[in-house]
Amino acid sequence: MGERGTSESAGGAGSPSSASDRPHLPAADAPILSVRDLRVEFSTGAGTVRAVDGISFDVRPGETLAILGESGSGKSVTSQAIMGIIPKPAGRVTGGEIRYRGGDLLTRPASEVRKLRGTEIAMVFQDPLSSLNPVFRVGYQIGEMFRRHRGYSRSDARAAAVELMERVGIPAARKRVDDFPHQFSGGMRQRIMIAIALALDPALLIADEPTTALDVTVQAQIMKLLTRLQREEGMALILITHDLGVVADVADRVLLMYAGRVVETGDIREVYEYSAHPYTKGLMASIPDLDSPADRLTPITGSPPNLLDLPPGCSFRPRCPYAQAVCLDDDPALLQVDSRPSSHRAACHFREEVLDDVRQRV
Repeated sequence: MGERGTSESAGGAGSPSSASDRPHLPAADAPILSVRDLRVEFSTGAGTVRAVDGISFDVRPGETLAILGESGSGKSVTSQAIMGIIPKPAGRVTGGEIRYRGGDLLTRPASEVRKLRGTEIAMVFQDPLSSLNPVFRVGYQIGEMFRRHRGYSRSDARAAAVELMERVGIPAARKRVDDFPHQFSGGMRQRIMIAIALALDPALLIADEPTTALDVTVQAQIMKLLTRLQREEGMALILITHDLGVVADVADRVLLMYAGRVVETGDIREVYEYSAHPYTKGLMASIPDLDSPADRLTPITGSPPNLLDLPPGCSFRPRCPYAQAVCLDDDPALLQVDSRPSSHRAACHFREEVLDDVRQRV
C-alpha cells in the first residue's frame, strides 16, 4: 500500500530555511532537558567501547535539536540513555547528568523514570515494523497508552486511537483502526508510531532516524507531520539522523557527533553555511546539490575509527586534510567559532582555517 497525504517532496540539504520560517525561541527559556558530560560504555568480548564520551547539550520547550553523525557515532546511544533503556548488563552510564525539568534522571528511582516514559518523554524508533507488535491490531496498541496510563475503558481507548490516527494523517482511520501493522505501508506505520508516542502529550519527543528506509517524498511528509505536531503541542523535539538533508529545514540547532563526541554545534544555519570542523565540511561536500547537479561530490576519505582502539589526540585526524602534529597528541576542546557572539562551537585546532576556506566558497 502506498503512502497517502501531502505531495511535498524532499529537497536537497543546501541551505536551511531562514529563521523567519520557524517560530522564534526566547533565549530566556529554561532548558527542559540538560545533558552534561554524559558518558556511556559497553563491555564486549574484545574490550570496552566508549560509545558516548562526555557530551553536553540543552533542549528548550518548542525547540528542535538535530543530532547528526555516522553509524557508531553515539547519537542513538545518547537517546537510549535519556530514555533509560541502555541495554544491560553490557551497557552502562559511567558519568554525567541528564536533567529533565531540573531533576537528574540518572539518580531518580527507576520507578519514577518509568512513569516519565510516554507521559513526559516519548520516543519514535527508526523501525516501526519491529517496534509494533505484529499480532495486535494498531488501534489496540495505540489505545493501550490510554488504558494503562489514563484508565480509559476499551471503547474510550478505541475512540481515542481513531482520533489520533486521524490527527497523524491516516486516511479512513475508523475503518483501519482494526488493521494489523503488516497491512500498512512503511510511512503509515511510522505515523502509527508517532501517534503512540504523542498519545499522552509528552513535553519532549525523541525521534531516532524516523525516516530511515522511506522514500524521499514520504520522508518529507513525516518530517512535516512531526514539525506540525510539535508546533501544535509546543514540544521539545530531538531529531536523531545521519542525513543532513532531512533536518535542514526543520531544526533550530544542530549537534554533530563523531566517535562518541561532539565535534560541532550551533544554530543550524551557521553550522550548515559556515562549517568550522573538517568532518562537517566533508559531510556538506558529499551531499548532492539540486541547484548544481553537475558538481562532483567529494566523499570523506577513510573510515570511522574503531571505538575499541581510538587513535590518540583527535579521533578524526586519520581522515582529516587539515591534520598537523598538534592533532596527534592534543585532543581539541569544543570552543567558540569566530569572534562574534554565537553558540557556534567546533572541536578542531584549525577551526578558523576551516571556516575561512568555507567562506571563500560561499
